[in-house]
Amino acid sequence: MNKRIDVDTKTSKHTGVKGLFEVLFRRFQVATHIITMLPVYLFGCLVIGLCLTPSVYIFRWFSELSASQSTFIQNFTIAFSLAAGFFAYGLTLLFVAPALNFIMFTNLKAWRGPYYSYEALKWFMHNAFTYLPRFTFLDFVTPSPLGNLFFQMMGMKIGKGTVINTTYISDPSMITLGKKVTLGGSVTIVGHYGQGGLLIIAPVRIGDDCTIGLKSSVMGGVTIGNGVKIMPHSVVMPKTVIPDNETWGGVPAKKVETQSTAVSSNVQKSS
Repeated sequence: MNKRIDVDTKTSKHTGVKGLFEVLFRRFQVATHIITMLPVYLFGCLVIGLCLTPSVYIFRWFSELSASQSTFIQNFTIAFSLAAGFFAYGLTLLFVAPALNFIMFTNLKAWRGPYYSYEALKWFMHNAFTYLPRFTFLDFVTPSPLGNLFFQMMGMKIGKGTVINTTYISDPSMITLGKKVTLGGSVTIVGHYGQGGLLIIAPVRIGDDCTIGLKSSVMGGVTIGNGVKIMPHSVVMPKTVIPDNETWGGVPAKKVETQSTAVSSNVQKSS
């Protein structure tokens, strides 16, 4: 883990239909973006509508059940059915979004290129499938095995005993977590970064027995060894490689000399 691992990224070069799409996307950015995104948003409405269907069934069933009851019972029943429908929607979305992500082949790979490109659109779609549950329901099952299962279905590799106490995750198919990793509350992990006007999609690898502290951020292209501790509110910058059993902190994150390492260093000097 001590050697730097470079990300094998490829600049976007397409021919045929993809090449024509990218030429139009870059030359007529606003118009092409609008034309491209309208079907995407319509598809989003289709996904949400599909996941809301069980909720509608619940609402109608409870409404018919309480039709002959008092006004209070009717109002309470409607309120209860709306609450139950919300959870039915959320649980359905946790499985529908990953299924569509799989069907549409939007899992990511290491890549470097312009934001206005076919691969960037694929990146957008992958995160759209992630964000629909993230911003509407995922907090209700975090941390829990169900939350871990959602990220696994979205392509994230998660070792046994790992606890994910955050929903601030982008590009899950580019993230690998080892065994017994703890992600603290509101930790942000993204498998991408921007540089020189380009979008760079790069994997994040976190080894076994690591702890990522509260509200820390880990960016694309980062490799973290086994037994590493990242202090709260730290920012691990792109392409950073952290060796095993070290403690890092700060903005940007750097190696921190803890009391145990200081004692060990003094012992070595005295001997």
